[in-house]
Amino acid sequence: MQNTLAKLLGAWCVLVLSLPVAYLWLKPGIVPGHGAEVLIKLLVLLSLVGAIGLSFTYAVSKRWAQRTELLENFVDSLPGTRTELPEAGPEELQSLARAMRRMSERVQQLVEKANLELSRRETIMACMAEGVLAVDRNLRVNFCNSAFAEAFSTRVPESEGRTLYEVVREPVLRDILERVTTTGKPESDVFRLPSAAGRWFDARTLPLGEEGRRGAVITLHDITDIERQEQTRKQFIADVSHELRTPLAAIRGYAETLLDGGLEDRDNNRKFVEIILSHAIRLNNIASDLLVISELDTNAVPAAPPERIALHEVVDAAFRIVERAAAAKGIRVDLSQCQECWVLGYRFRLEQVMVNLLDNAVKFNKADGEVLVECGCLADGQVRISVTDTGVGIPSDDLKRIFERFYRVDKARSRPAGGTGLGLPIVKQVVEQMGGTVNVESVLGRGAKFSILLKGV
Repeated sequence: MQNTLAKLLGAWCVLVLSLPVAYLWLKPGIVPGHGAEVLIKLLVLLSLVGAIGLSFTYAVSKRWAQRTELLENFVDSLPGTRTELPEAGPEELQSLARAMRRMSERVQQLVEKANLELSRRETIMACMAEGVLAVDRNLRVNFCNSAFAEAFSTRVPESEGRTLYEVVREPVLRDILERVTTTGKPESDVFRLPSAAGRWFDARTLPLGEEGRRGAVITLHDITDIERQEQTRKQFIADVSHELRTPLAAIRGYAETLLDGGLEDRDNNRKFVEIILSHAIRLNNIASDLLVISELDTNAVPAAPPERIALHEVVDAAFRIVERAAAAKGIRVDLSQCQECWVLGYRFRLEQVMVNLLDNAVKFNKADGEVLVECGCLADGQVRISVTDTGVGIPSDDLKRIFERFYRVDKARSRPAGGTGLGLPIVKQVVEQMGGTVNVESVLGRGAKFSILLKGV
């Protein structure tokens, strides 16, 4: 700016110095009778000086206007495509241009950093398993991530400005968001949302922004599986308590009967002891199965590595355990359809599976019935094991629940038979841990068929 002022002051000095020159030029003509000639010369001189001043002013103004326009275009292009600034021009504008270049570099860095942070935030939000929803003070949606949209079957991204009820109709969410935007205090809660397929969520809500423009953000952590496990645990404890109470009550009752004089009753004392023994055996079976279930649930790694198992040996070992019970009921067990197949796993676990399946096939079979065991290798490299009986069968409504712990199709028949309600859950869990599958087919009154698929070696 100093250079331009110096130029203007120089022009002003020239104009001032022109006045003495004009005086010297006009002095000879200042005589009586020559006024018109003097006036004309004065007008010519003033016009010439004015024209020079206007020309100089116009040139300076135009030059400044051009450079100023370039600066405006440069600023308008930020932070996108940058317009290059020429080096030529008034020194003041050159200094301003250099300062603006430095400013544009800083602006560009800030924009790039902001874009990077935005990209990171969007990536983090998209990868989060928790649903996130942000609203303004009027409960209009500003943001929601993919997890939230998936939970409530809405679209992503949500258009900004939509009301909360347009996105999700949940009075619980509205109430908690409304309280946080009003009070500015964070809140936490656990609730079940019907519009999210009845899933359970652990919600944490925080205020967002300053008072007067305060919104809120809520994070929903899906705890449905945790709640389900908690309910399963409670049900499991209740079932175990119920299963233990029956034999314990019977043992106590008959023991008290013996102590109250039943020992002298020769006709019934042996019967009472046999009943106590049967219930003690039942307690032992429940405890054994519970230990197996506990070991399977912990996924503890056995001390020995998996081994190559011959299926026909496992089937023979399981048959020897149930042979006496089958003979007592006149049930024929056919093992002739077992081919030589091998699988990789733990023999004692696979024997448990076969013992449970054969034991059920004998217990719930008809007198003089049959049990057919088949083992074979399939074309895809898998091994199939099936146990088919001619027993009472399983109702279709119960087929999907027979692998639940302590579930019995016919409680009145299974308890006297010594069933614990844990055999089939053990079968399913062992097979799945070996990477296989188990399924059942049954027609009521015509028997059942359990099939196992394992990977052969």
